[in-house]
Amino acid sequence: MKTPLRLLLLEDDPVDAELVAATLSEAGVVCTAQRVDTREAFLKALREGGYDLILADYSIPGFDGMTALGLARKEAPEIPFLFVSATIGEELAIDAMHQGATDYVLKQRLGRLVPSVLRAIRERDERRERKKAEDALVQSEKQFRQAQKMEAVGRLAGGIAHDFNNLLTVIMGYSHVLSAELGSEHPLHDKIEETQKAGEKAAMLVRQLLAFSRKQPLEPKHLSVNNVVSNLEEMLRRLIGADIRLVIKLDPSNSQVLADQAQLEQVLMNLVVNARDAMPHGGTLTIETAQTELAKSPLYHVEPLPPGHYVKLSVTDTGSGMDRDTQAHIFEPFFTTKEEGKGSGLGLSTVFGIVTQSGGGIDVNSRVGYGTKFDIFFPRVAADSQAAAARRAGEQPIGGTETILLVEDDSSVRILLRDSLRKLGYRVIEAKHGIEACLMASQELDNLHLLLTDMVMPGMGGRELAQHLMTMKPDLRVLFMSGFTDDVGILAGHEQGTSGFLQKPFTPEVLARTVRKILDAASSNASQPTVNRASSSG
Repeated sequence: MKTPLRLLLLEDDPVDAELVAATLSEAGVVCTAQRVDTREAFLKALREGGYDLILADYSIPGFDGMTALGLARKEAPEIPFLFVSATIGEELAIDAMHQGATDYVLKQRLGRLVPSVLRAIRERDERRERKKAEDALVQSEKQFRQAQKMEAVGRLAGGIAHDFNNLLTVIMGYSHVLSAELGSEHPLHDKIEETQKAGEKAAMLVRQLLAFSRKQPLEPKHLSVNNVVSNLEEMLRRLIGADIRLVIKLDPSNSQVLADQAQLEQVLMNLVVNARDAMPHGGTLTIETAQTELAKSPLYHVEPLPPGHYVKLSVTDTGSGMDRDTQAHIFEPFFTTKEEGKGSGLGLSTVFGIVTQSGGGIDVNSRVGYGTKFDIFFPRVAADSQAAAARRAGEQPIGGTETILLVEDDSSVRILLRDSLRKLGYRVIEAKHGIEACLMASQELDNLHLLLTDMVMPGMGGRELAQHLMTMKPDLRVLFMSGFTDDVGILAGHEQGTSGFLQKPFTPEVLARTVRKILDAASSNASQPTVNRASSSG
């Protein structure tokens, strides 16, 4: 044996103990032994643990072997227990075996000791392997059930998002139209603004639902961490309840990071939920943002973070805290300290995945009874001046006179988009679904410049429609739109520069800028056919 066996010898005679150890050693069984001869010493050794085998005499002054066996089965049931005695009879030995002893060896026949010890260790190892396999099977079954739940939630969330996003497109679209037409001096202007804000909050709730179900498409962009925290503050206060005090400290410099907004929101939500659950009787939850210089990489990362400028997001609670063993597993998928049915074990593993995918890392400081602090580090980026300039330039959308085939099965959305495009000067041909669009396109094909189509429609979907029309008119530009988030990857397979995608809900201003961008790219590519085309995702 390579690793020495740790033996616990319950033996009052030192000579017999040495004889047992010598017998094992002569047979090549490397071991270290601790001898005890009282109940107190035996019980203390059991509770300290770390033993591979218990060898016990049956008759100990003031302490008997059967009592020792009962204590061993209670305190350390996985450790093999062998009687090595000169006084145990056959009937007592059989009774001991029934009560959990592994074997018995007479001191007069120590030749049986070595094979008995080896067999006991082998059987122990086999039991451990079986237990490990059974535990792995149980864990995999739990993970499979959890994965099924998440998939069901994802399908439900996707369906809800589709319907909500269509409704929100109409709500947000008409509120923007009213705001522009009535002007800022109109008595109803403030009410319209509140409608716009409510629509934006509803859109954010949909994104958060999709992020939870992992159906939210990734859209990395320059973000202010301060803005993410501020936008969620009201929701976080409702989430944690009245018995937890929320303190928010924002960095005055308002630094930016490159990340997906919905995912960053999910990171914050997951950490806050964990903090809330760690404070069942109330406490203080502190959220802080700050600039920091990293000289060494945080403890939890995939790739070591290079030294440099970072933005730190900290979530601190005054809750129960964690011991070292718990901290070692917190980012493992499906690991949870919560009761059955109280948590999926995916919250912190999701946080780790999002942070590391965004090029960041995590530090955790926790003490039992003193609370926990999570420090999230994201690489700091310069302010996105180009995007800001583009937004300023886009405040007054530029129209055109091109012909657009609009295909949308939701009549409210279709009417909103049709009127918005016609107001900008475009000629709009509208259809309720793909088959009707094919009939109309056959009569107007030479005049068509852009196909604006929903992705999911009865009869013929947007992708099939686009492929059909582009076969007849290869230079036709296509702008897809959808309330389903799974459709974001639809641009794959289409020629770069010829297609765009709009995720519902969107406003007429966003529609106008995206339409103009695709049509202008078409004109530019037509005049400069050798220039590489830049893709547009809206």
